[in-house]
Amino acid sequence: MFVSLARFTCRRSKLVLYLSGVLLVVAGALGGGVIKELSAGGFVDNSTESAKTAQVMDDRFRAGAPDLVLLISDERGVDSPAVAAAGARLTERVADEPGVEQAASYWSLGKAAPLRAEDGRQALLMARISGDEDQVQNTFKRLESHYEHRAEGLDIRVGGNALADKEMSETTEKDLIKIEAVTFPVLLVVMLFVFRSVVAALVPLMVSGLTILSVLLVIRILTLFTEVSALASNVTTGLGLGLAIDYSLILIKRYREERGRGAETDQAIATTLRTAGRTVLFSAVTVTLALGALLVFPFYFLRSFAYAGIPTALLAAFVSLTFLPALLKVLDHRIEKGRVLRRRTPKAEDGSGEGFWHRLATGVMRFPLPVAGAVTALLLLLGAPFLDLRLSLPDERVLPAESQARQVGSDIRDGFRAQETQALNVVLDRTPGPGDRNVAPYAERLSKLGDVSRVDSEAGTFADGRLVQRPTDLSKRFGSGHSTYLSVVPSHQSLSEEGRALVQDIRDLRAPYPVQVGGPAAELTDSIDSMNARLPLALAVIAASSFTVLFLFTGSLLLPLKALILNCLSLSATLGVLVWGFQDGHLEGIVGDFVVTDSITWTVPVLLFCIAFGLSMDYEVFLLSRIKEEYDRTGDNVASVARGLERTGSMITAAAVLIAIVFLGFLISGIVYLKAIGIGLAIAVLMDATLVRGTLVPAFMRLVGKGNWWAPKPLRALHAKVGLREK
Repeated sequence: MFVSLARFTCRRSKLVLYLSGVLLVVAGALGGGVIKELSAGGFVDNSTESAKTAQVMDDRFRAGAPDLVLLISDERGVDSPAVAAAGARLTERVADEPGVEQAASYWSLGKAAPLRAEDGRQALLMARISGDEDQVQNTFKRLESHYEHRAEGLDIRVGGNALADKEMSETTEKDLIKIEAVTFPVLLVVMLFVFRSVVAALVPLMVSGLTILSVLLVIRILTLFTEVSALASNVTTGLGLGLAIDYSLILIKRYREERGRGAETDQAIATTLRTAGRTVLFSAVTVTLALGALLVFPFYFLRSFAYAGIPTALLAAFVSLTFLPALLKVLDHRIEKGRVLRRRTPKAEDGSGEGFWHRLATGVMRFPLPVAGAVTALLLLLGAPFLDLRLSLPDERVLPAESQARQVGSDIRDGFRAQETQALNVVLDRTPGPGDRNVAPYAERLSKLGDVSRVDSEAGTFADGRLVQRPTDLSKRFGSGHSTYLSVVPSHQSLSEEGRALVQDIRDLRAPYPVQVGGPAAELTDSIDSMNARLPLALAVIAASSFTVLFLFTGSLLLPLKALILNCLSLSATLGVLVWGFQDGHLEGIVGDFVVTDSITWTVPVLLFCIAFGLSMDYEVFLLSRIKEEYDRTGDNVASVARGLERTGSMITAAAVLIAIVFLGFLISGIVYLKAIGIGLAIAVLMDATLVRGTLVPAFMRLVGKGNWWAPKPLRALHAKVGLREK
């Protein structure tokens, strides 16, 4: 197959380049504006109790978590007659706006104390906007222009979830431009050192450009059928850039080796595709399978990275195996033009040349147990903080310091006694009747729970187990036919371990009727439970698919097991560093400003694990392909490991450095969890390419010896029939 592909790309090189140019123009024209079609949500499983409760709240009560929050300030004090009258008018005005289902404020709720700042100069107005995410955004943009800065003579600052989502999308789009503007020049400089000529360094950028635009076109098509997260464009663009450079590196390196041995251009391309091209294809398959595990989760935020990441890996391989060989054919010897450094002569086929990686592998294999023990202990030490992992949903605190949503949210947390915008909704399906006497005792019991500031219901307002305000006309909004709901306002941050414990306490509390609990803390609880329920399946998909590919690739039973164990070990260390740096805040100020929330956005570890695992298997394929090539030729386990590492060590390290630069570019982002993903992926690939490939792999393969290539007789027979071999 690969020889036929090489023959076609060499004979029809100009046609391939012409078609690639057409694809570049079409993809750029149609996929360039995809970011405006992406969404900022996707963290909720619609089958959970909290999601169903949110739907009930919307259908029956036209209520729920507020999308729009107005922080109203006046030096005269919010209780002065003039300010109170203006506040009441403002509330009515917002409530009458098209698209607003419900609006309530300090003044409309009878001067509810938690909606008044402790200094008496600020109060809150909260509104819920009807419709899906796109409709909410359209309505919010209109309302924002009406109420920003000043209305009814009052100073106003807009905040809330709708603003946070809007700023999230805007920040994502700006960050992508900034990341590319900074990353590309740095990559070009580094690639000059790696490829040692200007033309060779430019080739991977051409491959990555064609790959990225093609991916954006695919994402644009996907948005016609499903929701795709805005963050998927950032990560998949980075992944596309990194994989395209990695694949270009391995192909160009092998092409140069073949040319250095005296092969003509066509023959060098044929050998390159038959060997390194095969490795690239299998590498893309392993990355694809790892990302495919994200499809088992019922959250479109995570699924988006599979929707976009899978075509990214496949397109990176496709472009590398078609466009790149055609370009090599056209460039021929001109690939070496513009040399900036003297290119080293490729190692001789007999392995007589012994460089750094050969010496390192040989040294490790002299003392495999002490080296493996020391490196394993180091990785376990780095991974220890992961045992204290605490997860949370993202809120406005993940945005940059200049974000208005973050600033308003911070002022509300600092100036108000309760988390009004984070209230839990408890829906009761009851026996109909206006004289229902079961609601008041239940609300009273709820108000006695720890971390509850107050409970609002149709029976009045309760705090600390007693009625503090009798029902008014406004209390009627809590009832609708056979249903009623209670608003439970927490006294501490809702998106926290305390918030999750409160949800469980409410669900465990004896109730007079069937109960459904919703709200931010309930969404967090249900999301983590839903993720944990699907996590074993996702891990099984990754393990089974990776094992299968490596078995078909090597015919060994132990090498795939070794790869799985070492990858999990290095990834646990990466996640430990992430907890230490972001959850505990030790990287605050080093990687940029962010709010330390004592938690990590719950999707980050899962996403990081799947992407980093795929990239780790990517390097595993690179290394094992050369080790197996040497072992098949010589039958010497120790020598094949040393020679295989020598031939791939510098390439894998260079690939890891280049892709790490891409992901470290995410530190420019103002979104905290994108910073975490970026630094986590950079650490993962660098750790994998150095500590794991340089020490643990040769130590393991030395200890196991010829057993590296062992498999039971039935599996050997299976591999003989369906194994992946050079054709």
